[in-house]
Amino acid sequence: MRGVIAAICCALLGATANTGTGVAQAQSRVAQNVVVALDHGWQFRQIAPGAQESENGWLPATVPGDVHLDLLANKKIPDPFVRDNEAKLQWIEKESFEYRLNFDATAAMLARSNVDLVFDGLDAASQVYVNGTQVLSADNSFRVWRVAVKRHLHAGKNLLRVVFPSPIKAAEAAAASDPFRLQSKTADKTYVRKAAYEYGWDWGPRFVTSGIWRPVRIEAWDKVRIGDFAIRQRDVSKEVAHLDAEVEVEAASAGSAKVTVQYAADGKPVLLSSLVSVHAGRNVVTIPVEIRQPKLWFPAGYGEQPLYQFTAQVGTGGVVSEERKAKAGLRTIVLHRQLDKWGRSFELVVNGIPIFAKGADVIPFDSFPNRVTTADYRRILESARDANMNMIRHWGGGYYETDEFYSICDELGIMVWQDFMFGNDWQPGTYAFKLNIEAEAEDQVRRLRNHPSIVLWCGNNETESAYEWAPRPALAPEVKRLIWQDYLTEFSGILPRVVARLEPEIPYWPSSPSADYEYTYDKFQSGDAHVWDVWHGRVPFSTYETHHARFVTEFGFQSFPEMRTIEAFTEPGDRTGIFTPVMLAHQKNNEGNSLIHDYLLKDYPEPKDFPSFLYVSQVLQAEGIKIGAEHFRRSRPETMGSIFWQLNDCWPVASWSSIDYYGRWKALQYYARRFYAPILVSPHVENGALKVYIVSDKTESKPATLRVRLMNFDGRVLLEDSHAVEVAPLSSKVYVDWPLKRLTDAGAADTSRVFVVADLTAAGTQISRNLVYLAPVKGIHLKPAALKVETGGANGSYKIRVSSPVLARSVYLSFGNLDVKVSENYFDLMPGETVEITATSAASLEAIKAQMKVISLTDAFGGNGQGAVVGATR
Repeated sequence: MRGVIAAICCALLGATANTGTGVAQAQSRVAQNVVVALDHGWQFRQIAPGAQESENGWLPATVPGDVHLDLLANKKIPDPFVRDNEAKLQWIEKESFEYRLNFDATAAMLARSNVDLVFDGLDAASQVYVNGTQVLSADNSFRVWRVAVKRHLHAGKNLLRVVFPSPIKAAEAAAASDPFRLQSKTADKTYVRKAAYEYGWDWGPRFVTSGIWRPVRIEAWDKVRIGDFAIRQRDVSKEVAHLDAEVEVEAASAGSAKVTVQYAADGKPVLLSSLVSVHAGRNVVTIPVEIRQPKLWFPAGYGEQPLYQFTAQVGTGGVVSEERKAKAGLRTIVLHRQLDKWGRSFELVVNGIPIFAKGADVIPFDSFPNRVTTADYRRILESARDANMNMIRHWGGGYYETDEFYSICDELGIMVWQDFMFGNDWQPGTYAFKLNIEAEAEDQVRRLRNHPSIVLWCGNNETESAYEWAPRPALAPEVKRLIWQDYLTEFSGILPRVVARLEPEIPYWPSSPSADYEYTYDKFQSGDAHVWDVWHGRVPFSTYETHHARFVTEFGFQSFPEMRTIEAFTEPGDRTGIFTPVMLAHQKNNEGNSLIHDYLLKDYPEPKDFPSFLYVSQVLQAEGIKIGAEHFRRSRPETMGSIFWQLNDCWPVASWSSIDYYGRWKALQYYARRFYAPILVSPHVENGALKVYIVSDKTESKPATLRVRLMNFDGRVLLEDSHAVEVAPLSSKVYVDWPLKRLTDAGAADTSRVFVVADLTAAGTQISRNLVYLAPVKGIHLKPAALKVETGGANGSYKIRVSSPVLARSVYLSFGNLDVKVSENYFDLMPGETVEITATSAASLEAIKAQMKVISLTDAFGGNGQGAVVGATR
């Protein structure tokens, strides 16, 4: 029936549909509209107070870019990330800067009926002048600014000038226009929309910058242009997908236009066209599309990620004015919120499959966004995929990422929980501000809605929670009522209204964390949660197991990056301990280094030196997050998401990240690959018993063999059980339940010298292995591990074999200043077993052998370890 209706709609629109190889010639392929990128020849300078207009002080500038990067490129400031240079550069935010470009306006350009100047991003408060006339005043980094400039241009050279007042002073001036702020105590900085992390965070530096941070161009056109092109997914199934190709046509005047949409289905090209009448301004033309037996897009681990490419053209008089391309992955997204025995569920269902979300929060990749390269995006996002993550939460205190970022997520099958860019701060409630953020939301949802990876839009990060933070509890009752009214208008009114209008297929969530204003208590949990009693509350890691949230979007613990990363921003004297001034300058949580140290001493002795402390801090972090992540996975379906804080860094720093600023995996990232495995075996001591869970994300049952052994550290087996299991799909179940007395009777009376290992295998291949100890961490008496290491290989591909006669915990391979990628690291080595690791590097085997160091946990503490014995080369 839908196909009949679609055909009728096409007929009413005057649309035609064709398939075959010749359809692409329906309109002329010559695009008439002109686009000129303004990305070369820029200059900038600091504006001196009271200075007269002159030619002094101009320096070369890069656009897109920012003031800090331009100052750095011109050697006017030192590297902001080295030592304590951050503090020396705070003057920049107090100063004003201007940018200028001389560009040619050709006769052909000026012959067009319309000439627009388009900024994809201005950070943030700024005034734009064309040949001395102000044409734009901007106050939002996240909006696209388009202004008609033809009447301001002349043939030949034209001057474009952008003035950026001090962002601090601009925010103060904007805030001063709202007298209510004196009662609401709303921060000045929120009145100008820019990335909140620029002002500093507890993992990032303060660099409040300015600049033309996204591309700028001239668009010249006559009768029509494409304002937007979206593939609306009305209903999708494996049998058929009913779509609407929605083309927004901007027309200079009333008339007729031809709109065509092309795509391929089953390898055959399809052309749909429609002759439409348009009025001056914005026209939305919808062409129904039906694809039978579509190839569906799935999250990583659940299927493939096929993408359909669509091409839209608009033209008049048989000539194409503009062409726009869009890719779409076809899928259905549902946020299940059903009453159950635990409260109300929070479960993302993709193509009918309930997905347990596994991943981490993503922050900006750099303090200066225009330094981020395609290689940087790929390195981090592929690392997420390689660690069995299927979701990242794109945190709301930064900026909306580039299309490239989301395209890589589309390709890799990484779902994106997308925050709108409101981070923690209470937001203004003026009418102008509300109009501003509505325009921002429209720009961003339009830009991003074709990306199948985006599965949820979220209003903000922690702003709902911030209602209870100082100074708001002390505000007058009437003031509190008014600011809460503004909050509801913005985050449960404006933003969801935009999503519902532009991308109704995707769920909206008001805040993270939130229960969507539903009352919760111990026996009724709802919504998503940020779990921070571990770390901020200084409670033990085991406290994670007391939390039964429906979906966890933040939990985390800090560690230091590896020595090579530390060396990038320090001098030798800075590396004498974790409390030197420079090490503290690269720790943005007030008591962060002390917290790491205090937690470490609860589980381990004092590490013997600075490098050992860095290593043990990473093991501490990884072991702690493992406790939380495995608990949340074992709790399926009560809990359906484990998103730890955080995946990446924006500069070299001690932080919660699992991958440091340079893309180097910490211990946590290797651990995540294991605890986020599609099928996880998870032994756990609870209620006087050892229970062995198997958690499966697979959609089909899996025959396997489960082997459970109680062993001492020398490898002697005290108790063993091995039996066939049928691993249930999409489940968490207990497959072994041993009373602790059974272990004690088998020889585990001294729990400090034994451990349990669970192995899950299928067809002789290990699916998952996991260890559990019967004593507290500090009560475990590991034996020094004399590691034997053998290396071999050539031409950039190497094998490293590591063995030990006793249990070796968190075996760590490092390679000095060499770039070496290893298949495994920070792993537990069973007594008498050999682990073979694949290593790839441009370095020679001799160089690798010279710089490689292999240690285990006991080596980090004075007098306990014997280190590695490097064997013969094979």
